[in-house]
Amino acid sequence: MQALQPDRNAATDCPPDDTLLDDLQRGAFDYFLRAHNPRNGLVADTARDGAPCSIAVIGFALSVFTVGVERGWMERVDAVQRTLVTLRFLMASDQSGSARATGYRGFYFHFLDMDSGTRVWLSEVSMIDTGFLMAGVLTAATYFDADTPDEIELRRLGDALYCRVDWRWAQREGGAMSHGWKPECGFLNYGWEGYSEALLLYVLGLGSPTHALTNQCFCAWTGTYQWENLYGIDFLYAGPLFIHQFSHAWIDFRGIRDAFMREKKCDYFENSRRATLVQREYAIRNPGSFTGYDRDCWGLSAGDGPQADARRIAGRYQTFFGYAARGVPYGPDDGTICPSATLSSLVFAPEVVLPALRAMWTRSGGHDATAIRASGFNPTVAEAGPHGWVAAGEFGLDQGMTVLMIENYRSGLPWQLSRANPVVRAGLRRADFKGGWL
Repeated sequence: MQALQPDRNAATDCPPDDTLLDDLQRGAFDYFLRAHNPRNGLVADTARDGAPCSIAVIGFALSVFTVGVERGWMERVDAVQRTLVTLRFLMASDQSGSARATGYRGFYFHFLDMDSGTRVWLSEVSMIDTGFLMAGVLTAATYFDADTPDEIELRRLGDALYCRVDWRWAQREGGAMSHGWKPECGFLNYGWEGYSEALLLYVLGLGSPTHALTNQCFCAWTGTYQWENLYGIDFLYAGPLFIHQFSHAWIDFRGIRDAFMREKKCDYFENSRRATLVQREYAIRNPGSFTGYDRDCWGLSAGDGPQADARRIAGRYQTFFGYAARGVPYGPDDGTICPSATLSSLVFAPEVVLPALRAMWTRSGGHDATAIRASGFNPTVAEAGPHGWVAAGEFGLDQGMTVLMIENYRSGLPWQLSRANPVVRAGLRRADFKGGWL
């Protein structure tokens, strides 16, 4: 990847870029040590009191541990033991699909009780979150390759968990995958259609040696894509920035193309770069007249936001959404920036992300990275504090993306592991990806 840029903001005493990135990555890594239940390996969705486990955050944790070993932040034996506890629990958990189970057909309920590991909040068996979980399982099974009893067991469990997932069951008539399933009502009424973070989900489902999606599945999905030109930039549209990032945390899409991208003479990595530049241009133009938006304050995505009183801004009545998926340029937008989404564009456009990170550091008061670690901040809600509203606590998805995307920028380790995994390679080939490292 590109070399880290020298500090260009000495006037604010912001640390050099390599120091800032190291501090951000290490701080995000530490979340997974604090949020981990050593008895069953489950990981909390957020740092807030009483938060349940998110199965997607488990997937990030299993991936993050490999980075921690490489960076010297944890011992290999500790990472192996933490991973084994998680995989053993998942393998032995209740897969009956009952209202108090842990999963069904190899998939898992979105949210689980941190102690019992059973479903909470009437959540759905989530296909996409199981996909993130399995990405972590495969990452760990690829990285821990030693010929020791523990690492052999780790790989065996990882393979068994992945092969147990019945991807084909989750494929709806006509090709697309369902969003989820509930014991009370069966499959949800909507599927993974339109470009989204499900790119990873389809690749993993196509690569299965046991219950693979059919070949028509990926073509059915790409047939719902929306190619647009915004601000003079042609790209595969999705409004929230996380959609252009999550699959890239694990899979290196540089230079490999499916049929859709071959036709457009683009690839998904370049597409995410273009989406990043669209986001920045939207903030520069600032059509909603929100406070703070500019060339170094941008990034609309899914994240926490204020629930402040509505007010008039530029002649219109503006409400605030709390936690929401915000997007560019069609909204929703209430002036809330998701800093982890800005940071997660680092691999795509470091020349615009690094200045934005320095500006966010300065926004925190020039003492720490509070504004960058938060799930969201909103300078328009000025009454909330000297720097506007800032989300409380930390969110596991944000911290996981921070660790993995910084590591992909610095060393490419997560990408190297997925390149080496035969499941990922098989899934990409069945989706008709060609070229580059494939």
